[in-house]
Amino acid sequence: MSGQGSGGNVIAALCSFFIPGLGQLVQGRLLAAILFFIFTGGAYGLSFLLIPLIVAIPLHIWCIIDAAIFKSTS
Repeated sequence: MSGQGSGGNVIAALCSFFIPGLGQLVQGRLLAAILFFIFTGGAYGLSFLLIPLIVAIPLHIWCIIDAAIFKSTS
């Protein structure tokens, strides 16, 4: 991936839109992918309690934005 604003980041953001953490996995960031998937998925899984839903939506948006603005150091 070329860096921030590249087509790869757009694809990663779209992947994260559908499955939280998938965009980070596409970018090769395994730990971030696992953490976003577990925490966002867990919050959505407990959304019947309402409070986790209030947490899940901003967390999911953060996941998408993180994939979109990631800038590779290599």
